[in-house]
Amino acid sequence: MKFIKLITTGVMAFSLSGVANIALATEQPFEQWLAELRVEASEKGISEQIIKQALTDVKPYPKAIKSDRAQPEFKRTFVNYSNKRLSKWRVGTGLKKRLEHKELLEKVGKTYGVQPRFILSFWGLETNYGTYTGNNDIIRSLATLAYDKRRAAYFRKELFNALIILDQGHIALDKMKGSWSGAMGQGQFMPSSFLRFAQDFDGDGKKDIWNNHADVFASIANYLKHFGWSDQQTWGRQVTLPDNAITWLNSVKAEKPEAGCRALRSHTAKLPLARWNELGIRRLNETPLPNIEMEATLILPDGNSGPAFLTYPNYRTILRYNCANSYALTIGLLADKFKS
Repeated sequence: MKFIKLITTGVMAFSLSGVANIALATEQPFEQWLAELRVEASEKGISEQIIKQALTDVKPYPKAIKSDRAQPEFKRTFVNYSNKRLSKWRVGTGLKKRLEHKELLEKVGKTYGVQPRFILSFWGLETNYGTYTGNNDIIRSLATLAYDKRRAAYFRKELFNALIILDQGHIALDKMKGSWSGAMGQGQFMPSSFLRFAQDFDGDGKKDIWNNHADVFASIANYLKHFGWSDQQTWGRQVTLPDNAITWLNSVKAEKPEAGCRALRSHTAKLPLARWNELGIRRLNETPLPNIEMEATLILPDGNSGPAFLTYPNYRTILRYNCANSYALTIGLLADKFKS
């Protein structure tokens, strides 16, 4: 991996494995861009101390650009993505963590209306139950991605939000580590999500999503609750299709994409479970679908020859955490492993 500065044009570009000459968001050299960012941060009320600490000697981070171009949720088949993440270790460790934190998980679940098994699933998939939260410098990653052309406006806002978090004293600069994308803590919250949803569940005056299990669980649950989670239903289920499914699949296509996450564009129209029963869809044990009034969409993430799933309203909430079908389906399947 090499970092190249194109002095003749004043444009920064990265030569990355398989991705060459990615032009960044501005014709300005990075240092000039950063200097103007410091001025804007001051205008937004960020303290001069934090600006000096966080935005001095920042260098671009090529790995963040490379990772942004090759996210596994979009580069791998669902089966490959999910099988890797539904490992014996992740399932077995989750079952142990369910017992270890049983009382706290139940208390958080009752407070926010989110089943503990789903809190466990997000925790396990995001950071291996808090054992791997990322060691990337959040400010450096966000500054690089804010300078990059692809999603400059989004990451610029997140960079300012990260500075606010530092300014409010929630975490020290040298401890503000996380993923290449700027996600932080055991629940991998972007800075904007931290400011909106992080919780001080144990009442110690800090919203510590890095080290405090109570705050970690409550923050995940609060996020899900805000986006409409219901503990009266599950996420969906894997199903079997009848032999004649190919004859009616086109007839259940959505007339227009469902509003929201782009991952929903590959889903069918919403139909009542009773209608899916009539079409011959069954649970994996070949029994009929639940006899309840609920609409669901069908998704075949790897095409007609791969697994099939019906997804319920809670599935849309999972997509608010990460807008990728492979991710959302895997969250659901992992949570199912933790059923009592």
